Amino acid sequence: MARNILIIGGNSGVGLSLVKQLSAGGDSVFSASRSDSEISNLPGVQTQSFDVTRKDGLLDLPESLDGMVYCPGTINLKPFARLSDDDFQNELEVNFLGAVRAIRLTLPSLKKAGKASIVLFSTVAVQTGLPYHASISGAKGAVEGLTRSLAAEFSPSIRVNCLALSLTDTPLASNLLGSEEKRKASADRHPLKRIGDPDEVAAAARFLLGADSGFMTGQVLQIDGGISTLKLL
Repeated sequence: MARNILIIGGNSGVGLSLVKQLSAGGDSVFSASRSDSEISNLPGVQTQSFDVTRKDGLLDLPESLDGMVYCPGTINLKPFARLSDDDFQNELEVNFLGAVRAIRLTLPSLKKAGKASIVLFSTVAVQTGLPYHASISGAKGAVEGLTRSLAAEFSPSIRVNCLALSLTDTPLASNLLGSEEKRKASADRHPLKRIGDPDEVAAAARFLLGADSGFMTGQVLQIDGGISTLKLL
C-alpha cells in the first residue's frame, strides 16, 4: 500500500537518494527544500519550497502522513578558537531548530496516520570525540536528545529514530573530498576503508520508515564504517 512520506531536504545527497528510492517503491513523496532538482519529474513526487531556518515557514501536507525524514545538515569544521557565536547558532538553526520546526508542522498529519515514523540525522562526532567538530557535534547532540525524548513522548503511535553518519559522499562533503588524496585519507580513517554512500544511507532511512523496523524507536544507529566502535591494530 502506497504511503505518504515527507522528505525535508530531498533535493540533494541522502535526501535525493531517498526520494528516488521511495518513488521507485510506489510511495507518494512530498519533497520540501530550498530549491528543486530532477525529482520534480519522478512519479508520485511533489515538490515545494521550504527554508528550515524560517520561523514562519509553512508546509503543504496531506491530511495523513506516514513518515517524515529531516535531511538538512551542515559541515563547518574549525578549531574551537575560530568558532563564533554565529557559527554555533547556524549549526543549531539548520540541524536542531529546523528539525523542531519540521516536526511541529508535521505532527498533526503524522498523528492522523495512526502509525508513523520520524527519521532524523546525527553525526559520528557526537559519540566519538573528533577535533574541529565542536559546533556540529553540539547541534547534533541536541538532535540525538530530541530523538529519545520525542520517541518517549510520541509512542506508541509515532516512532522516532536517528542515523548517525560518518563522512558520506554528498555535495555537502565536497570540500572534504575534493581530491583523490583527500578521498583516500578519509577512507583510510574508517575500518571499512571507504566513505559512506548516499544510497546505502537512504536505504537505512527507508528501513526506519517501514514495518520491518516497527519494534524500533528512540534509537541512534551508527552508519559510520565502524569508526565509532572499532580500532584496528
